[in-house]
Amino acid sequence: MKVKLSYIMAVGLAAGIGYWMSGGTVVIGGVGDGENAVPPPAERVAENADTTFRVQVLKLTAQDRQAILEVRGRTEAEAKVAVMSETKDDVVRRPAREGARVAAGDVLCELDRGSREAGVLEAKALLAQAELDHSAATKLADKGFTAQTRAAATQAGLDAARARVKEAELELERTVIRSPIDGVIESPMAEIGAQLDNGGICATVVNSDPMIAIGQVSELNIGQISIGMPAEVRLVTGETMTGKVRYVSPSSEPDTRTFRVEVELPNPEGIARDGVTAVTRLALPIEKAHKISPAILTLSDAGIVGVRAVVEDDKTAFYPVKVLGGESDGLWVGGLPEEVTVIVVGQEYVGDGETVQPVFETAGLTQ
Repeated sequence: MKVKLSYIMAVGLAAGIGYWMSGGTVVIGGVGDGENAVPPPAERVAENADTTFRVQVLKLTAQDRQAILEVRGRTEAEAKVAVMSETKDDVVRRPAREGARVAAGDVLCELDRGSREAGVLEAKALLAQAELDHSAATKLADKGFTAQTRAAATQAGLDAARARVKEAELELERTVIRSPIDGVIESPMAEIGAQLDNGGICATVVNSDPMIAIGQVSELNIGQISIGMPAEVRLVTGETMTGKVRYVSPSSEPDTRTFRVEVELPNPEGIARDGVTAVTRLALPIEKAHKISPAILTLSDAGIVGVRAVVEDDKTAFYPVKVLGGESDGLWVGGLPEEVTVIVVGQEYVGDGETVQPVFETAGLTQ
């Protein structure tokens, strides 16, 4: 039988490998020899069980923080009065014009007097007659020539005559419509020749000094605002004004749960206009807070946001925090002790009450 060459080569190769392996060193998987020897996994787990977990920590100290509360709203004039007629007649004179500044008592419109002056003269003539009748009746009653009831009746007539004079004079005065406040006349005004009924508007006067900035504050911040607190108001038109809080609503809006806040702004030059969008900045009271990186925040088992810290005996503890505000370089939080050592690396791998090995952060490196 002819033997193939491939069989001879396979037998020779197997014999060579067997001879080489018989003279080598047996190596167990995962275990080296000499100084590089690695203990088995079970031994390594047992050794690590006795090693304290290392965490990177940073000591924080509370700082004074003054938060700024921004309230968006609008401006509103101190007073806006629609000046109405108290009688009925045609406008015959209009001394004031739209946009003019007027003082309290200045004439806005004059109505046709008609027969009102004659009514005053008639009432005064009747008053004079009533005075004579009353004087004569009183003298006769004193001498016993007439009854006292006659004197009382003439007294009643005299009082009625005086009332008619006063009423006629008031009706005449109503033809002159005056401004009740200082301010600027808003367009439109009643035109000359127009008839004003009782209650018809002659003009609207707007008093914009002081100007009021109005906004709504949430129920979370309303407790930090008080009357007299200084405020800065920026108008959408570009002006910046300063003033003080003059009113804080005692009750909230039912739908929004927000509270009305008014800031009084001196406006003698009329810089601010009624109905302009405004942003009010209120400096809240100074409070103690810590500035931290958002990366160190963690959640408790109950889902509460906070930080994990190292306390006495290198034990870990969880502190819930309240986020007060954010800046470009970190978050301001409240609820922490004055001084606290927080875990900045490794907080997610330890629980509460565990013993750790804290390594303090120094210039971004661990020591």
